[in-house]
Amino acid sequence: MTLSWLSIFRLGLVQLCLGALVVLMTSTLNRVMVVELALPAVLPGLLVGLHYAIQITRPNWGFRSDTRGNRTTFVILGMAVLALGAFLATLGMIWMQTAYLAGLVLSILAYALIGLGVGASGTSLLALLATATHPRRRAAAATITWLMMIFGIAVTATVVGKALDPYSPQLLLELVALVGAAAVVVTTLAVYGIERRHRSATPATLERAVPFRVGLAEIWAERRARHFTLFIFLSMTAYFMQELILEPYAGLSFGLTPGQSTALSGAQNGGVFVGMLLVGIAATGFKIGSLRVWIITGCLGSALALLTLAALGQIPQGGTLLLPATVALGLFNGMFAVAAIGSMMALAGEGRHAREGTRMGLWGASQAIAAGLGGLVGAAAVDIARHLTDDATAFGLVFTLEAGLFGIAAVMAAQIIGAGQVAPDIKRFQGDSA
Repeated sequence: MTLSWLSIFRLGLVQLCLGALVVLMTSTLNRVMVVELALPAVLPGLLVGLHYAIQITRPNWGFRSDTRGNRTTFVILGMAVLALGAFLATLGMIWMQTAYLAGLVLSILAYALIGLGVGASGTSLLALLATATHPRRRAAAATITWLMMIFGIAVTATVVGKALDPYSPQLLLELVALVGAAAVVVTTLAVYGIERRHRSATPATLERAVPFRVGLAEIWAERRARHFTLFIFLSMTAYFMQELILEPYAGLSFGLTPGQSTALSGAQNGGVFVGMLLVGIAATGFKIGSLRVWIITGCLGSALALLTLAALGQIPQGGTLLLPATVALGLFNGMFAVAAIGSMMALAGEGRHAREGTRMGLWGASQAIAAGLGGLVGAAAVDIARHLTDDATAFGLVFTLEAGLFGIAAVMAAQIIGAGQVAPDIKRFQGDSA
């Protein structure tokens, strides 16, 4: 028995909750540290990088899902740990204003918990999706669940952005606590009972005797899995380089308030949502374009949008075009991301049997390392450039570098992703077993 469309949407709610909590940590707290607290951008860059570095454990979570089951428990516990980490991270940031060292120590602990929670919950969820979803539904399931995650990011950033004006530390702490509690409740209700009803999510007993290192080495030996891992690393480095600097750019170069810059982040993620939806409808519903074409289009479009953002800081009244340029960046980011995720889910079931979780964990770890590295490099590069030139030029140089990485990623996609690889037709699945 495979997952019905309703069950896939339920699991998508978990992705929605993950996105809602993470965006507050990577966007809102980052902006407050850099602008309101006047801390160097590399500090939140290191903290966010820590939460990504902890996610190098994703292959372990995935392998455990392949060999021992019990994914539901780790999805729920992971979300609870993430919510706790988000609350402590906000509290630590507030402490930095009066007790810097104590606040920093608490923040380090908090971001480690955030990484642990995202790794445990996210990887266990993806393993459940990959093993319990019919092979022909996997790419469509990826599209649906990631659309819901981006929807959660966009809505949370927009709503919290509006609720946060006028800004106060106490108000931010209350909002984070509210979002965290809601995320745990929704996750528990969404995932409860699904794994028990879908025995295909429980791996074969034979696989339980395979040591983790042996299982991971077997996956790395698969040529397509190895090359795809490298592509994910480079493309996601480009994807995440702007994550920690876009809101500070809006605040320092264009004078946006915390609420306005958070809303700008929400608009960007709204663009991501539309881009994902566009590819989902075109490639999955109408079979327009292969996944490779959409990945290349997304990469090149993202590069053009980044060059536009870099130019806006150099022209008078450039702030009037900041919103449409940011939405365009989100749109092309969404095209690239959903096509890459569709390829990831389609490839998860290829190769050695009963290793979907390990493959998803490997690619998730590659993405997490790239995200942490990209965010840290972007933040550090901005700090260095700001010592050498003005704010607008410093941010523009980093956006240009990111655009170049997207161009290289487009070339890699043309060589690695299969030319005929397309998302499956959702309509074909209507009569499948639910």
